[in-house]
Order: sequence, then structure tokens, then C-alpha cells
Amino acid sequence: MLFYIARCYRYERPQAGRYREFSQLGFEYLCPDPELAVKRSQEIVIGFFDSLGLGYEIDGSARRGLSYYLNGRGFEMRCTELGAQQQVVGGGAYREGAGFGIGAERLLLAMAAQGLV
Repeated sequence: MLFYIARCYRYERPQAGRYREFSQLGFEYLCPDPELAVKRSQEIVIGFFDSLGLGYEIDGSARRGLSYYLNGRGFEMRCTELGAQQQVVGGGAYREGAGFGIGAERLLLAMAAQGLV
């Protein structure tokens, strides 16, 4: 297992809750069984959100644009209070395991929208 924090950049036009520069909290679970890795990744991120008291929706069949996810499939967690930019977590399986990224700024916006900060 690997946890990390990274500064990331995107080329798209900035929008509300979608910044050109952002911080990502990441997790990688390396194992030869992608299904087990996805299950464990989802358990960890759900436990993290539950510990914060954050309400969310999970979509376990999200189609991710990143080609390294197996068959383009992944998962997302959303906080509907954020409107159009409601995805807070994106992840999925790849050959070596699975992982996810949490947008730190968007997580903070979701917590504020739900009255947690």
C-alpha cells in the first residue's frame, strides 16, 4: 500500500471547484488481483469519508477517461452539494493493482458544503 500527496496540474479551463493547480491525496494498492485491489481501495476511501462524517454517493461502474484503468472502468465518489463539479474521488483497477485520488480542495469544498468545517 502506498499513500501520497501530490501537487497536480490540469490544462483545462479553470471552473468553480476545478482549479488549474490542485492537490491530490492518493492511494495505491498493489496486488495481482485487480478485483481485490479495487474492493480494498473502495473500503479504504469509504472508511475515510465515513470517519469525516461526509455524505457521498459511490458509482462503482464509472467510465474513466484514463486509459490505464482496465477496460476504462473505475469508480467515483460524489458529493452532490458541489453541483456540476461533484466528483471528489476517482479511481480504478490497472494491471498491477488499483488506486484512487482525492481532490483535496474539492474535499474541503464538500466538507464546507455539508457543514463539517
